[in-house]
Amino acid sequence: MVADPHHLPRWWPRVARVEGVTSDRFTQVLMTSKGRPVRADYRRVSSQRPERVVWEQRLDGTPFERILRSSRTTIAVAPEDGGSRVTITLDQALRGWSRFAPVMFIRAARRQLDAALDGLEQACG
Repeated sequence: MVADPHHLPRWWPRVARVEGVTSDRFTQVLMTSKGRPVRADYRRVSSQRPERVVWEQRLDGTPFERILRSSRTTIAVAPEDGGSRVTITLDQALRGWSRFAPVMFIRAARRQLDAALDGLEQACG
């Protein structure tokens, strides 16, 4: 579920669909709170199925470039008490004015990751 980008709309917040999936790249089409689509391109940095997958957002020439210098998502799955424990880590380096308000971005990232974990739990039952 976490290693296949096709499943992202089932559990990752605001992802309406995923396009252009290849073995190492994909595009998320996210919906803003106003209902507008925003594209976010990713490349798979590494994958050790089913234990770990790492994605890096491609920022050059995108609206995200003004805010982020880099953005990397790591998802790790480990067995735990007859089930699985999922850990999602978002490693972002901020750019420009956003460096002066990191608390805003940390809170937003925490909400996004909590929503992703909740969505994953619902999708997996």
